[in-house]
Amino acid sequence: MIEDLHWLGIQWHEGPDCGGPYAPYSQSQRREHYLAAWRKLRDEGFIFPCTCSRKDLAQAASAPNDADDEPIYPGRCRSRIDAKDFAAPAGVNWRFRVPDTEEISFTDLHLGPQRFIPGHDFGDFVVWRRDDVPAYQLAVLVDDAEMKISEVVRGADLLKSTARQLLLYRALGWTPPEFYHCDLVLDQAGVRLAKRNDALSLRHFRDSGSIPADLLGNDRLRQP
Repeated sequence: MIEDLHWLGIQWHEGPDCGGPYAPYSQSQRREHYLAAWRKLRDEGFIFPCTCSRKDLAQAASAPNDADDEPIYPGRCRSRIDAKDFAAPAGVNWRFRVPDTEEISFTDLHLGPQRFIPGHDFGDFVVWRRDDVPAYQLAVLVDDAEMKISEVVRGADLLKSTARQLLLYRALGWTPPEFYHCDLVLDQAGVRLAKRNDALSLRHFRDSGSIPADLLGNDRLRQP
């Protein structure tokens, strides 16, 4: 991925390949950072252990709001109060207890004002998985906060994740960055490019003889 991004002409000042002041940059080497955040959330009552199986969630009455999002958590383990009995997160899923009906609003730098209602638009979400791996929502937030990221740029399919992460920022006492959600790149059928849909990768275009300007639509990148 790093090689393909360099081929496309994208450069960066910090990262796993070039280092920087907030190393390490590989998430596999940042476990203690994520554990510190997990402990704070556990100690202050923001998360709870969940033993619900995928089958339990699939049988829940509430359905996901869209095909790319997780189902609204039915609340089976929400009332558990034994979080502090766990010295480590492994063995169960850990979910953030969202404040039902509280409006979470923010202004996206591209898409403008956004508004989500926890409990309606999304439910209690996983921050640590039962296989002892921090979930996306927690890991990227810890990285962004500790690496002093001021602006997060990502795809519009993650717009709802911002509402979740704003709750985590507040619980951890951290100041959130600004967010810019880009329009998604779609194929000829109007479906977003994704590995699960056998979408073409940058490597495919490279191997087929394309040059970066073919993908970026920038004549200045074309070589004579």
